[in-house]
Amino acid sequence: MSGPLDDPRLARGMAAQMELRRGALRDGAGPIGWKVGFGAPAGLAKLKITAPIVGFLLDRNVLASGATVPLSRFAMPVAEPEVAVEMGADLPGGGDEAAAAAAIAALGPAIELADFSPTDDAEAILSGNIFHRHVIFGPRLPRPRGDTAGLASTVLRDGTAVPAPDDVTANTGSLARVVRHVADTLAALGETLRAGDVIIAGSITPPLMLGPQDRLLEHRLAPLGDVTVRFS
Repeated sequence: MSGPLDDPRLARGMAAQMELRRGALRDGAGPIGWKVGFGAPAGLAKLKITAPIVGFLLDRNVLASGATVPLSRFAMPVAEPEVAVEMGADLPGGGDEAAAAAAIAALGPAIELADFSPTDDAEAILSGNIFHRHVIFGPRLPRPRGDTAGLASTVLRDGTAVPAPDDVTANTGSLARVVRHVADTLAALGETLRAGDVIIAGSITPPLMLGPQDRLLEHRLAPLGDVTVRFS
């Protein structure tokens, strides 16, 4: 059975990324969870991979909902409306999707901000933590087993709706599958997905390239709540 890091590019990239994370933790950053990227069909094809790649989240990169972010800090700013998945139990690697689903406690809306590069070098992308810069969380509410039935995502860019699929997992795959993949990837690195960790599960829409005209991005994940970020 193949493992999540059998591809040498991914193994080297994740080793470099974990060293980056260890350095940040030594500098006082607090770990809050994980992220996945390039999990939509176009992303998988671009990097020639069969499953999403995994990055890390730190407390120092979290912004409050409604925060204003200067886009001048980014070379190529990108926003992604996502589902945030909060773990209610530790999840070792090697389990199945049923175990992954049972470990999910709550869901909520999130927006990730990334500083994108057009490279298709999977090792380099992983080494830099998948372009991650910030994450903004909305409220998370109990959703046993990560049930997405009845969830509806509305993304507004300066008040104009961005097309979004009816199924919030259409571009990412099921949340249980995402969670299981993160757990398996961490296990291959000697890490464990822990209770209280939050995973942002990948962009619901295609990534949104931002420009100087952008001022407000809103993500409403009904009936769970909203999250917003402003730009200057």
